[in-house]
Amino acid sequence: MSSQLTADFIVVGAGPAGCAVAARLADSPGAPSVVVVETGPATPSWLSRVPIGIAALVPFRGRHNYAYQTVPQAQLDGRRGYVPRGRGVGGSSLINAMICTRGQPQDYDGWAAQGCAGWAWRDVLPVFRRIEDNARGADEWHGAGGPLAVDDLRSPSPLSRAFVEAAVQCGYPRNDDFNGPRQEGVGLYQVYQRDGRRLDAGRAYLDRPRPNLRVLAGRPARRILFEGRRAIGVQIGDRAWRARREVIVCAGAIGSPQVLMLSGIGPAAHLRELGIAVLHDAPDVGEHLQDHIDYTVNLRVRARGLIGNNPATIVRIARSIGAYRSRGEGMLTSNAAEAGGFIKSRAELERPDLQLHFCIGMVDDHNRRMHFSSGMAVHVCVLRPASRGRVRLAGADIVSAPLIDPNFLSAPQDMALLLEGARIVHRILAAPALAAYRGRQLYGTGTEDDDGLRALIRAHADTIYHPVGTCRMGADARAVVDPRLRVRGVEGLRVADASVMPALVSGNTQAPSAMIGERAAAFVLEELG
Repeated sequence: MSSQLTADFIVVGAGPAGCAVAARLADSPGAPSVVVVETGPATPSWLSRVPIGIAALVPFRGRHNYAYQTVPQAQLDGRRGYVPRGRGVGGSSLINAMICTRGQPQDYDGWAAQGCAGWAWRDVLPVFRRIEDNARGADEWHGAGGPLAVDDLRSPSPLSRAFVEAAVQCGYPRNDDFNGPRQEGVGLYQVYQRDGRRLDAGRAYLDRPRPNLRVLAGRPARRILFEGRRAIGVQIGDRAWRARREVIVCAGAIGSPQVLMLSGIGPAAHLRELGIAVLHDAPDVGEHLQDHIDYTVNLRVRARGLIGNNPATIVRIARSIGAYRSRGEGMLTSNAAEAGGFIKSRAELERPDLQLHFCIGMVDDHNRRMHFSSGMAVHVCVLRPASRGRVRLAGADIVSAPLIDPNFLSAPQDMALLLEGARIVHRILAAPALAAYRGRQLYGTGTEDDDGLRALIRAHADTIYHPVGTCRMGADARAVVDPRLRVRGVEGLRVADASVMPALVSGNTQAPSAMIGERAAAFVLEELG
C-alpha cells in the first residue's frame, strides 16, 4: 500500500451514520485523518434540494438511487418488492421524506434488555438532543445548535390538516410533537429542512471543509483488507487504502452485510458457493432483516392542496417558484408525506403499533405507476413486524445487486395487524373532516370483507423504506457486532448504521441512524483515550 493512500480512519458509506462518524472523528482532538468512501456522487441532484422533488427521486434508478428489487415475495402474490436506497454523499437522506422521528423509549430499552448495554432510552436521548437544531428551541426532549436542522413544514396543505382533524374525529389524540413526552397521536411531521430546503446528512455534517477529512465519492469500496484477522484498509476501486487505526462500515442495512460478506465475513457455506475465501464464519451476517411493511389507500380527488401528474399541478409548481426562492415557502417545500401519526390497533395496548403517513398526492407502487389526475394517499405500516428476512450476495463483486428477501408477512400476525390498520384508514377517510374530499379509490372500494382486503394487501403492500437488522448488535456469540459496534471475530473493524439495530424502531430511521453514527465515533474516541 502506498503511504500516500493512508488515513487514520476509513469510513465506508456516507449516509446519515457515516457522515456523523466521519465528522465527529475529524473534529476530535488531534485532528486524525479520515477518508470517507462513497459509491455515489459527491453532489446531490437539484431535485434533492427541493423537498417536493422526492416524488421524482424515489421511483427511478439513477445516480442517486440504487432502486433495488427484492426476490419474489411469497405472501405478496409472488411480486418483487421495491427497495429505493439513496446513493451519494448523504445516503438515503438524499431521497427520503425528511421525517424526523426517533421511535419509542421502549424500543431502546428493549435493545438494552437484549444485552445491548448502554443503548437504553436514557443513554440515547442525550445523543438525539445533541445532534438536533430544532426550530422550536431546546428543552428536555429537543436540542438546538446541533448539525441536523429540524423544522416545521413551511406551507402544509389544508388537506393534511383535514386528515389530522378526521383522525381526531375518529378518537385518536392530537399530537404536535412525536418526539416529545409521548409519541401516540396524529399531527403534522417535523422535517429535516432549513429555510424550506432539504438538509441531507452530507450537507449537515460534511459541508464545512476540514483539511483532515477527504471524501472519495464515485468510488466503490470493493472489500475490506486484512492482515491476519485485523482490518488494515479498504480496496477502493482499483486502489488499496490503509487505515492506521480502524475501518468503520456505514453502508446501511443492505450495503453493510454485502461489504462484510465480500470481505470474507459471513455465512461460510454461502461465501464458499461464490468462491469467496472465508475469514470468519459469521452466520448472522445478512440475517434478521426487518422492515416496515406498508399498505396504501389511494384516492382520486380534485381539490386545492393536492398534486398529481396533470396540468393543474404544473401551473401550481410554476407559480410557487418565486415564493420558494425568495422565502422558502410554498408547495415546493412539501415533503409530500406531511401528516400522519402513531396509533394503537387496540385501545388496551401499552403503546402504538401502527404508523400513518398522509400524502398530498397518490403514491401507486412508489409513484412508479403514474396517473394523470390529482389525489391523496394514506399509508399504514406495522411498526414492529414479526417477519424476518435476509440479505445474501448474488455475485462475488460489489457491482452485483444483493439478493434482498424481507420475507414480508411471513408472520401471520403482521397480516392481521396490517388488515386492522387498513380498516382504520378507511374509517378516517370516512370522517366528517374529509367529507368534501371523498374521491374514488384507485384499488378496491373501501367496503371489502376481510378476504377481499387481504387480497388487496397482497397485491399492493410493500416497504415504507426502513430496513434494519442485518448486522445485528448483541451480547450473544452469534451477534455480528458487540454493543460497542465492534465486529466479532476480527479486530479494527466496526459497523455503524441501521444494520446493527437488534429490533426495528417504531418510526422513521434517519434520526436513529445518525444517533448510531454519533455513538460509534464516541466509542472509538473513548477507546483511543
